[in-house]
Amino acid sequence: MASNRFIITVIGRDHVGIVASITTVMALFGVNIIDISQKIMQDMFTMIMLAEPPEGTFDLASFQAKMADEGKSLGVEVKVQHEDAFRFMHRI
Repeated sequence: MASNRFIITVIGRDHVGIVASITTVMALFGVNIIDISQKIMQDMFTMIMLAEPPEGTFDLASFQAKMADEGKSLGVEVKVQHEDAFRFMHRI
């Protein structure tokens, strides 16, 4: 059974406002966080989220583009990948 969920990764130099900015974009698109993990390793911020789109139609490509743009403005890398693709790429 295919999933409609996706994985969001955020990596970059830590500074104030990263979580607020990323989750604001998610809220604008109606995206729900299912699970979240974040860690600061020395001065590097890392966050990975399992997220779910709202019911009905959802434009994943537009969401990916907006998240990438937000990442650029924050100076971090943001990737949004479909859960199935992420699992396939990271299997052992």
